[in-house]
Amino acid sequence: MSNINPEIIDNLNDWNKWIEEAISKKLIKYYEFDQFHNLQEIGSGGFGKVYCANWKNSHKRYAIKTFFNINNATVKAIVREIQLQREVDFHDNVISFYGVTASIRGNQRKEYSLVIECAENGTLRKYLKENFVNLTWDDKLNLAIQLVYAVSCLHDEGIVHRDLHSNNILVHQKTVKLADFGLSKRIEEISNSRSKVFGIIPYVDPKIFNKKRNSINNKIEVYLLNKKSDVYSIGVLLWEISSGRSPFCDESHDVGLAMEILQGLREKPIPGTPDEYIKLYTECWNIEPDDRPTINQVVDKLKTITTKENIITNVQSSNNNLDVEFPENTNSLHGELSQVIQNFDMINTKEIETSMSSGNKFNAIINDIINVLDREDNNIVIGKGKQKVLNYLNDHNITLQEIIDNLLNNQDDSNSIALLGKFNYLGIGIDIDKQKAFELYQKAAELGNSSGIYNLGYCYENGIGTVIDKKKAFELYQKAADLGNTSGINDLGYCYLHGIGTNIDKKKTFELYQKAADLGDAFEKAFELCQKATDLGTFRWNKWFRVNGIGADIDTAAGSGYSTAQSIFALMYKNGEGIIRLEEVKRKIMNHSC
Repeated sequence: MSNINPEIIDNLNDWNKWIEEAISKKLIKYYEFDQFHNLQEIGSGGFGKVYCANWKNSHKRYAIKTFFNINNATVKAIVREIQLQREVDFHDNVISFYGVTASIRGNQRKEYSLVIECAENGTLRKYLKENFVNLTWDDKLNLAIQLVYAVSCLHDEGIVHRDLHSNNILVHQKTVKLADFGLSKRIEEISNSRSKVFGIIPYVDPKIFNKKRNSINNKIEVYLLNKKSDVYSIGVLLWEISSGRSPFCDESHDVGLAMEILQGLREKPIPGTPDEYIKLYTECWNIEPDDRPTINQVVDKLKTITTKENIITNVQSSNNNLDVEFPENTNSLHGELSQVIQNFDMINTKEIETSMSSGNKFNAIINDIINVLDREDNNIVIGKGKQKVLNYLNDHNITLQEIIDNLLNNQDDSNSIALLGKFNYLGIGIDIDKQKAFELYQKAAELGNSSGIYNLGYCYENGIGTVIDKKKAFELYQKAADLGNTSGINDLGYCYLHGIGTNIDKKKTFELYQKAADLGDAFEKAFELCQKATDLGTFRWNKWFRVNGIGADIDTAAGSGYSTAQSIFALMYKNGEGIIRLEEVKRKIMNHSC
């Protein structure tokens, strides 16, 4: 934005110079303060006050964020907030930054304020307090998924918020708006400074309370808040959305409460809350950061909950004192999603329609189709997958033109972009245009969409719309896998198996296939060692055997419940090195001896 680094702004002159340079270069819009009217105070905080006002003759309301004391620390926070706000305010669930204004004090010194989007309903805490009695579970889930989408946007941009709570999350006409980036820092900056953020006790990662002394230099080691700290805060906020009240509202927010939270104290589930929603926020506020899901996994799980057929019927007992126990396997939700996807031809349209609004219905359908198409071999899906999509739309009483119109009208949504790319690749309602598909995958990938990233990797691996670049394909599969995309995990394992863009590492292949199985990928279910009669499907396995010269015998061998294929992969599992030799696989198939 400006050539002045916020870290070297040490005084008010530097601050004014930074602002004036940005204004002169038209990088920041300047609003004349005397053009604002109908100023109303709508909030206050540690830095200053926030007013809502009209500008000139416009009916649109703007928020003006003022500051009590412009000192060195405040100046740096303001500059950082402006910079981060401009990076992420393209997202519908992030407060938009419009520019700055300035008032003149008695000493003739300009005091700059930020001009931002006005959220008419105030903070999330205020909104829940005033409207909770009228909120349905559909409304609550809508608030929850908007919130996690916004945080996923920050994380995709490399930003950790570090201070998420219901008083700096705003609501504007039922739309969640993430605000207050003054305490946020880029991840790479965090590694160079100790965290001094204490935040509001019930929302902050309790690991920060567990200070340890270094045995070598005898200094206190301060925990650095990170992405998983934001996920912890999200867990608390999901509970707050389900309850309508702030956490531990009757407790003193002091060191005693902090220590109890560190030792495992959490709010109790609210009667009437869907079990899977409880399970999700419980995973988020796990004491161990490594055991918490990523924000993208939270997004995926929430989307699954919104599309469950009986979102309100499978609920907690009405007994307020009921002790809730959860299964150790936190991946069961992924497994259920996998089952829904495998049988999506049989999804009951009417049950879906009664559990979500029409807008959410389209979003859920788009997400379902993406998951189904991504999980199938791109070479084989061209014929069978195309018909499967058409059957799905027909079963849901949606015309092909309706879904295409919806995709075209929502090209600010990364899922819509990714699916439109798939339609161009497959020729669904559109002439096949692989170059266009590549461009759309690239656009979706730039927005951090895991499906877009995965399919872009496939394009680079196979030279679709671009030149073949195996290394680039490997990197993209790695990125998709890091985002929890099971197809990305699966194809990353395939890369390690065959040395595509990397060195052959069969142990790594084994680990990745097992991870895909744990996340519910039906193609890798063989790792359950035949304990369950799982329908493996044949697409990915056919690809694996075909590439290795085994031919189509796998279809015959797996003709009766896929038992042979299950046994073969059980052998893979038992083998200490991960993958058994191909000759042994061939022999087992041809002899049907498993």
